[in-house]
Parts: sequence; structure tokens; C-alpha cells
Amino acid sequence: MASAASLSTGNGPFPATPYQPSYDNWPYDEGDFKRYDETDDGVFYRQPRLVTHIDDPSIARLTEYYGTVLPTSGKILDMCTSWKSFYPFAVKQAVQSKDLEVFGVGLNAEEMELNGLFQDTEHWRVLDLNKPPHDVRAGWPEKQNALTFDAITCVVSIDYLVAPLEVCRNLLNATNDGGQVHLVISNRCFPNKVVRKWLMLSERGRLELVGG
Repeated sequence: MASAASLSTGNGPFPATPYQPSYDNWPYDEGDFKRYDETDDGVFYRQPRLVTHIDDPSIARLTEYYGTVLPTSGKILDMCTSWKSFYPFAVKQAVQSKDLEVFGVGLNAEEMELNGLFQDTEHWRVLDLNKPPHDVRAGWPEKQNALTFDAITCVVSIDYLVAPLEVCRNLLNATNDGGQVHLVISNRCFPNKVVRKWLMLSERGRLELVGG
């Protein structure tokens, strides 16, 4: 897993390597973000998948990491979410006490209805980020400009976005000053839906793509 937010280094529980792209201009083109299966994503994700897409040790490690970086007040958004968000108990407690609100955008309503972090249907939206405007707040148009977050998470999904620059640019506007975005990746994927470049890169290359 990798966090784009943590800049600490050293040998602590979550050591990080700062990354600076070696290029001045985006080196990828539109073809790099084509998929083998270009049918509508809403069709592919229509069937709920009530499984975890990473193994138990990874889930435990991710939950532990979240416990060191996620706020327990304000607002969090889980982008490309599902029926589980792997947030720690302290975050769940903060939701129950109403110190914290957790929002979600994903592609399957049944999955999000089962995610206990979203207190009601106002806190989640079915939203395809591969379609314009590529903005996580587009599901709440009545308060889009006023809705901002103290943290944003995205677990093993950034590799399915066909317009990652546009999505990430919009995340800047959706994140409060001092807020953090945590992009988590793994070596698992749906090969027919992941972007083409992802399948061509080594694990380090994938980290650098996300870092870029």
C-alpha cells in the first residue's frame, strides 16, 4: 500500500519515501488509460461483490495505518467505496458520536447500503468518476461547492480511473487546507477493467504512476 499524504521518513511503523516525478510534463497519453473492457462501468459493477479485494494481513495493516492518519472529527470521503472501508474503531466511534461524518461515492448502491460508516442515504452516492465532471462532489450538486473534506481515502481503485488527473485536480478543491488524500494500491485487479498502462508496469512503476 502507498500513501500520497504521508511525508515522514525513517524506520517507524509506516516508513515513507518522498517521491518527486522526474518529468516536467505528464508522460502518459489517452491510450495508456484505455481498458480491455470499455463497456459502461455501471453495468460491470451492477452486481454487488460482497468480498474484500485485499487479504486479511493487508486489511489489518491498512486499518492500523488509518488509525495514525485519519481525523476523528470533521468529514471524510471514501472514494470508489464499497461495503467496507477498513477504518479503525476510533473513526467508527466518532461517527456514532456525530463528531465525524463519513461520505462515500461508489458504483453499487447495495454495497454502500451495507457500509455502516454512512449513517444514511444522504452520505453516499452512486457516481461514476470515469464520466465527466470527474468530481467526487458531483453527487451532491445542491451543496457541491460547500462540501469539503478533511481526509479522502481510495482503496485499490485508482487504477480503474481513465481520467486520473482530472479526478485528482478536483480532489484539490474538495479537500480542506491541511487535509490529506490517501491512495492505496495493491497487486490485485480486474484485468479487463484496469487501465492498460497498469498492466505494463512493475509494482514500483505503479507506485510512481500514482505518485505522479
